[in-house]
Amino acid sequence: MNQKFIREDVDFYSNATRCGAWLYLPKEEGNRKCPVIVMAHGLGGVREMRLNTYAERFSTAGYACFLFDYRNYGASDGNKRQRIHVKEQLVDWDCAINFIKKSDKVDGSKVLLFGSSFSGGHVITLSAKRKDILAAIAQCPYTNTQATLGTLSPLTALKTIPLVIADLLSCLTGYHPVMLKLGDAPGKAAMMAVPDYKEFFEQIPANSSFVNKAPARTLLEFLKYSPSRYTKDIEKPIYYAVCKKDTLAPADATIKCAKLSPKAVIKEYECGHFGIYLGDFFEQAIKDYINFFDQYSK
Repeated sequence: MNQKFIREDVDFYSNATRCGAWLYLPKEEGNRKCPVIVMAHGLGGVREMRLNTYAERFSTAGYACFLFDYRNYGASDGNKRQRIHVKEQLVDWDCAINFIKKSDKVDGSKVLLFGSSFSGGHVITLSAKRKDILAAIAQCPYTNTQATLGTLSPLTALKTIPLVIADLLSCLTGYHPVMLKLGDAPGKAAMMAVPDYKEFFEQIPANSSFVNKAPARTLLEFLKYSPSRYTKDIEKPIYYAVCKKDTLAPADATIKCAKLSPKAVIKEYECGHFGIYLGDFFEQAIKDYINFFDQYSK
């Protein structure tokens, strides 16, 4: 089957660090410049972990997509590999948006955002703070500390706390992090110890740059970051995709803060946190997303 899009490798810089991105462009658009969707993955994720599939579908529907890896991840540079730092990631987002807006291959006046899980939280934050965003989608978004840490089982907490302490102590000797798994089964020492992680992780390509670990201190980033405080300040349309069986970003907490956004569209999907990336739930969601963006950018 002939692809209805082309994909280009593009580099941009975030605080002097080179970040790798894929620019997707629809074919057969003539001289028309397309609206552009800026995208990045969730906690510890890289661009080839199913977000490329979202970008392909968006591009087939007539959108340009700018899908990037954070510094220290995937195709991007950075000498603190696997580091997850909220302020740095938000700067990466800002730099990515500012860069692609200036491209002569897209319509820089029509910028849309798409984020999932932890980056769904970033999309909430950016949508409140930037005035140049037409609309945004936050898929199973991280919203606040209380909601997410409340999902940790006592067994998981007992296993992770010593690793966090050891990792903090390692800071005294430079960047020699004590690593913690990103995903694993319930009760294991992991940041996402949930039953539905395995099916999603099995879809990751064998040649992916994904590494299933990050510094244990990453858990402290949750204590400092609560995108839910910004939902009331989002003036532009934002679509909240809520997974009803989510054990990482609980549906009730997401819906509660989503309702504070004046132009919120909230839809629930009968799946877990990772289920929305796959199968019928993905098919339904991507159609809903395209319909939503079409209302505000076409």
